Amino acid sequence: MNAPAHFSVTMPLKVGLVGTGYAAKLRAETLQSDSRSHLVAVAGHTPEKTQSFCQTFQAEAFSDWQQLVELSHVDLVIVSTVNSEHGPIARAALDAGKHVVVEYPLSLNPTEAEELIALAQSRGKLLHVEHIELLGGLHQALRQYLPEIGTAFYARYSTINPQKPAPRKWTYNPTLFGFPFSGALSRIHRLTDLFGTVKSVSCQSRFWGNESVFYTACLCTAQLRFTSGLVAEVTYGKGETFWQAARPFEVYGEQGSLIFDGDRGQLVRGEETTPIEVGSRRGLFAKETTMVLDRLLEGKPLYVTLDASLYSLKVADAARRSAETGQTIDIL
Repeated sequence: MNAPAHFSVTMPLKVGLVGTGYAAKLRAETLQSDSRSHLVAVAGHTPEKTQSFCQTFQAEAFSDWQQLVELSHVDLVIVSTVNSEHGPIARAALDAGKHVVVEYPLSLNPTEAEELIALAQSRGKLLHVEHIELLGGLHQALRQYLPEIGTAFYARYSTINPQKPAPRKWTYNPTLFGFPFSGALSRIHRLTDLFGTVKSVSCQSRFWGNESVFYTACLCTAQLRFTSGLVAEVTYGKGETFWQAARPFEVYGEQGSLIFDGDRGQLVRGEETTPIEVGSRRGLFAKETTMVLDRLLEGKPLYVTLDASLYSLKVADAARRSAETGQTIDIL
């Protein structure tokens, strides 16, 4: 599933962007500031917002993404919209002969994600799934200090985000966002990137409010048993039932522990505690976008593989099946 070392593209690279939200804005700013790229078209759900976005970045506005992906002068399509549309847009763009960048997840369906990877390979096009969690300070610190604690045997990772009132937006809609661990795939991908392959998954989920339309809160917690013997517990919660935000990440090894709480970290070995500096999370979408341009125009390697993203999606989907059936799911 390896992409060609070099792609046949010319500068400036002409880019079409699907989405007008926070990540899309950061992408657009980077594309505008890099002479190697030119944002030429934007498609969004809301006409007024799309027009305003396009005025800011001097791009042509489209009311639907189907028109955008068919534009003959567009080289690259960046998909930065609701999760449920990632797969269909990526497929249409690849069929139209475009390079494609997608915010995670590539698809809410692992089978469709596999098909898209094969399609990109057959067309000789770049397909890249964003995983900026790997570029952030927390993950970089974890990777750097993990050897210091010897053989890791237990990890706990939790992200709790209170929101009162819960917004009536797509991230609280199960059809548009997907099962929480699939929609928020970085929670699983951090763990598989650090600890490798998973043997089995057990998961429980709970939703408040109208689960079929817009829920007001959700809580998902899963236990991942890795083939290495490590056990990881991961929790994702958001909405009105939570009262305090929390982002702890702890890893316990035979020679010490790594304890992170938000942007603070420490290495603990007996009575010895060593502070760990955690880099900023700012500027990651800009860095990511620049790396994509480097890949397309200069042949430089990217920081994450399609196989790694697909694997984390399969683990997340196993968590969904476990939550629905009440059974532990073995991952073959």
